[in-house]
Amino acid sequence: MKFTNQASTCFGIKESQGEFEGKPFSSTTFYLPADMANNGSGRAMGVVTTPHKYGDASEFKKWEHLANSFPAAGIPVLCDFDVVAGRDANGRDTSKLVLVAIKPAPGAKA
Repeated sequence: MKFTNQASTCFGIKESQGEFEGKPFSSTTFYLPADMANNGSGRAMGVVTTPHKYGDASEFKKWEHLANSFPAAGIPVLCDFDVVAGRDANGRDTSKLVLVAIKPAPGAKA
């Protein structure tokens, strides 16, 4: 299942690049909001961020001009997601949102 042009807010962006145990890695992680009220494990309110990897470390370069002026309230963005369904090691059905595209929302100062 695909969700396209989902309005959201990006609260942070992190570049990761290097080598671990002889294997190179390269990614960019975007921190997008998740509603705590839908956690299913007790009462909660508010919003937290969840990490979503997208692309390699070069993706960060498209956003790095914001490094000294990243707004505390985040950047309005449009996201495309795929929902990937499967089973975990215990045989339980699971689903995961996979970020497949992200761009500043029209009119956003990004």
